[in-house]
Amino acid sequence: MTWVEIGIRAVGVLLAFLVLPLLVGQTEHKVMAHMQGRLGPMYAGGYHGWAQLVADGAKFVQKEDIVPAAADRRLFTLAPALALIPYLVALAAIPIHPGFAVANLPGGALFVLAATSVGILGTLVAGWASANKYALIGAMRAAAQLLAYELPMALAVASVTLAAGTLSLGGIVEAWRPWWLLWQLPGALVFLVAAVAELQRPPFDMPIADSEIVFGPYTEYTGLRFALFLLSEYGGIVLMSLLFAVLYLGGWRGPFADVAGWAWTLLKGFLIAVVMIWIRVSWPRLREDQLQRFAWLALIPLALAQLVLTAVVVVI
Repeated sequence: MTWVEIGIRAVGVLLAFLVLPLLVGQTEHKVMAHMQGRLGPMYAGGYHGWAQLVADGAKFVQKEDIVPAAADRRLFTLAPALALIPYLVALAAIPIHPGFAVANLPGGALFVLAATSVGILGTLVAGWASANKYALIGAMRAAAQLLAYELPMALAVASVTLAAGTLSLGGIVEAWRPWWLLWQLPGALVFLVAAVAELQRPPFDMPIADSEIVFGPYTEYTGLRFALFLLSEYGGIVLMSLLFAVLYLGGWRGPFADVAGWAWTLLKGFLIAVVMIWIRVSWPRLREDQLQRFAWLALIPLALAQLVLTAVVVVI
């Protein structure tokens, strides 16, 4: 691979990272609105409010950039980048078409898990650097949530890699068979729930519970820095949806995969993103103790059972 090709692929990932979260955000506006009997954005852009998030972005750029007097200025400024960049790096390892990934890594599954785990540092640093008690409480909640839900997610991914016999995401897609939809279903449910919790999305949004702690670690953020945290959330949805599609839905596998493989991957990922939005609309926020109990008493045992089942089937 030449440097020119590497550059082109890197620019493509960057553009996808900037565009796909906007599509997911607009879809969330519309899906939530229709599920609740509303219209959602209708005016920005002229056709069903398609440019609403672009307008929101322009609004954030124009807002005043405020740093609290007691905050650690360097860390406060760095936190949005720490939250955003890991998802961009992880997206480079997601294969969307046969033989096409910006970084085709032998251990792609481990790389993506490791990169997404780093993203939580942005939330922790934001809470610590803000010099705000509500922000610090939200950061501590986020740390506890990560510890609780990273383990079942890793176990669910381990089950798939064991079934495929490889840590390569492209290899997992090649090894995927339709009957995995039933065989790996418990692990898929564990992964989906853990992904929603790791992204701090409702009903697992205790770190930013607005009715309890204002807006958690993001309380003191304004303008473009706040927009970067929002972009990291929707970028995380894109990443987790595509990773789910690759691990459990066969990625690019489908009719005319040689030509339309990328479309199959994106379509499957979009469907999972809609499911994440559906979950947000359907369930109320859990309490912190309920969140921890659900992770340790339900998800982890289920993920371990899936891993044991996979090991037995592979050996037999």
